[in-house]
Amino acid sequence: EVQLQASGGGSVQAGGSLRLSCAASGLSFDDHAIGWFRQAPGKEREGVSCISSVDGSPYYADAVKGRFTISRDNAKKTVHLQINSLKPEDTAVYYCNARIRRVDYWGQGTQVTVSS
Repeated sequence: EVQLQASGGGSVQAGGSLRLSCAASGLSFDDHAIGWFRQAPGKEREGVSCISSVDGSPYYADAVKGRFTISRDNAKKTVHLQINSLKPEDTAVYYCNARIRRVDYWGQGTQVTVSS
């Protein structure tokens, strides 16, 4: 069974930092890209970042470029999302995702709240 466990969220003031983690099990971790999405209240879930399984190359949504950094540790089957210079508009539940044979697997989400 594929499981993704997101952690690391919290409440911070604008300008602060958090490090989110996504621990995976039940999949061949090295073979799959892992993504981070977020969903703010009343808004649709949006893609934030993902990291390739092939060469570790990252992708970032325009809204987070220069502030978020994604990385992966294949030995620990974990993906990290370092988020800096947080803004109130970054407030959302953050989910990690793996797509395996066209099926999306989601972690349970971790809440990030940024106060101004």
